[in-house]
Amino acid sequence: MMRTRWFAGLSARLLLLTVLFVMLAEVLIYAPSAARFRLTFLQSRLSDAHLAVLSLSAATSQKVRPAMEKTLLLHVGVHAIEARLGQMWLPVLSTEMPPKIDAHYILDDSSFFSLVADAFMTLLHSENRVLRVIGPSPLDHSVRVEVIMDERPMRMALLDYSQRILQLSLVISAITAALVFFALQFMIVRPISELTRSMLRFREAPEDETTAVQTSKRRDEIGVAKRVLADMQTTVRQALTQRQHLAALGEAVVKINHDLRNILTSAQLVSDRLAESDDPRVRKATPALLQAINRAVALCSQVVLFSQARRPTLEMASEPLRDLLEEVGDNVLALSESIPQDKPWRWTNSVDEAACIQCDRQQILRVFENIARNAFEAGASEVALSASETGKSWSILVADNGPGLPARALENLFLPFQGSVRDGGTGLGLAIARELVEAHGGSLRLAATGTTGTRFLVELPKAAWRNEKRRHSA
Repeated sequence: MMRTRWFAGLSARLLLLTVLFVMLAEVLIYAPSAARFRLTFLQSRLSDAHLAVLSLSAATSQKVRPAMEKTLLLHVGVHAIEARLGQMWLPVLSTEMPPKIDAHYILDDSSFFSLVADAFMTLLHSENRVLRVIGPSPLDHSVRVEVIMDERPMRMALLDYSQRILQLSLVISAITAALVFFALQFMIVRPISELTRSMLRFREAPEDETTAVQTSKRRDEIGVAKRVLADMQTTVRQALTQRQHLAALGEAVVKINHDLRNILTSAQLVSDRLAESDDPRVRKATPALLQAINRAVALCSQVVLFSQARRPTLEMASEPLRDLLEEVGDNVLALSESIPQDKPWRWTNSVDEAACIQCDRQQILRVFENIARNAFEAGASEVALSASETGKSWSILVADNGPGLPARALENLFLPFQGSVRDGGTGLGLAIARELVEAHGGSLRLAATGTTGTRFLVELPKAAWRNEKRRHSA
């Protein structure tokens, strides 16, 4: 039995995909979170700068002001602060020599995507940049604040925040993956594994009933799959058992047929001598006896051929349909000389000479001969044939003027040993004909039947080129 390694199985793939999808979701969540974190950081700087300006405005001593200014800039973490209330400028805080500005940001004009892009830009710049940030004060939106600050502290805070998000994402991914894994393992993977093991055991020993899959009362797809698989296994097991019985029966029929043919051959020799008898009554009874013996020999031959039948290897070639059917007519009409009938048999072939089919000539001859013989032996005096093109096929209509098929024959028309119309018939003719037509990729069906006659429709593939030959194993 084939064994699947765990890491190559469905469980491992589900676990890996769950982790990847959760991490992807965390990345999609992280981008706006990082942008929000950066915006909040800058807004906090503007808020602190506003408070610093208000504190400086409250100072009354000019001696205290320079020391307080330096202290306020240090606590806010900026190089310079400017604030404006309407058209009125508030006190300005600044170092003696502010550094050169590398980038400008106006917070109230920023869009979502620009904030996300700025956040990732901050993470990518490993060297410090000096930023000029302008925006309304979070404490009072009527006050606009402008600060000059280093980017490095904000980048370090954003990196620390990203690390915490990553750690949290890993924990969430692990927990989610474990929960999803065990849920899917119980609901899907285990039942599918049971189905797989059952199919493998059934493949190794289809006749063993212990290999059947255990059905489930689940109403979902897996429950349905188990019940359908159990029904299929039962059907296949019964078919295999029947096939074994038929094979044994076929061997028995061959052995019985061998002995029966020997007996019938001896009877045939005796009948031939009876035909030369001087007694007129014996000579009169001899033809009926010979006919009965011939039917018995033919029946034995048909049964043996059917019991040994396998799908034939077809020698496919492009054949003119009209010529092929003419040969069928010659063979069937030649048979009429040895069979007594009320009216002479007629064979009407109206098929266009341009019609050409792809077939094994001998097998298709056998198909139409079986249909025609059944028609004539059922009481028809004429069989008419016509053909029409239907896409990639030729539809051949075989119509007779017989009495039609009885109801008991229609029920089992194409079943061997069941669909015969005549007493003593086997029903093998149509069964074999349909099997041969289907082997060619065509179809054979009853089109109509009634007191005015019976019509069969045979569909066979058209030939692309005349005399094209290829070997096709049906």
